[in-house]
Amino acid sequence: MPETASVGHGFPGRLIVFEGLDGSGKSTQAALLGKWLSSRGYRVFFTEWNSSELVANVIRRGKKKGLLTPTTFSLLHATDFADRFDRQILPPLRAGYLVVCDRYAYTAFVRDAARGCDPDWVRTIYSFAPRPDRTFYFRVPVSVTLRRKIASRLKINYYEAGMDLGLSDDVEESYTKFQSRLKREYERIAAADQFTIIDSTRPVEAIQADLRTNLAPLLDRFPTGSDLMHDG
Repeated sequence: MPETASVGHGFPGRLIVFEGLDGSGKSTQAALLGKWLSSRGYRVFFTEWNSSELVANVIRRGKKKGLLTPTTFSLLHATDFADRFDRQILPPLRAGYLVVCDRYAYTAFVRDAARGCDPDWVRTIYSFAPRPDRTFYFRVPVSVTLRRKIASRLKINYYEAGMDLGLSDDVEESYTKFQSRLKREYERIAAADQFTIIDSTRPVEAIQADLRTNLAPLLDRFPTGSDLMHDG
């Protein structure tokens, strides 16, 4: 298991997290922000949910064969995140990078609770994960995410729609019900976990401008790559 880090992680780097429903626009904004930060000379490391190869094949096979119960689903993703944290998040934090995360432990808190897992149990599993320096929650109506999904012509994922929970035989209806559960969980934890709420129904450019403005105090006096070279 990764080493424990306390709230206010104490590492030289900064941890910036993007959370929200599928189709909320968070991934687009995270990628844009990462590129902008790099163009400003900051050392940036970008990481995504389910990016560990340790259990990726197991999760894929389990989903394909419909073998994942809410508990096994939770434990497998916790294993994936622990490996991702230990290999991808912690080293650049220690090295003084800006670590931009497209989803963090909060995704598990929300999804596992929506599938019926005890929220306190889930939080205990992820207790090694420190509080980020900034967490942006992209708030958007479920109807908008469904409309965006249909417009993209991408097939709605079985688990993304919560079809494993038997909410409805109709994929769009199941999607709406399950994503509504996720949204309620996000709204429930937003204050306690100090999320910065972003209205993601606005134009991409306006949202990106707000993100950059919001991060300005966090980046104040934070060294760029050129600063470190000069110090050396």
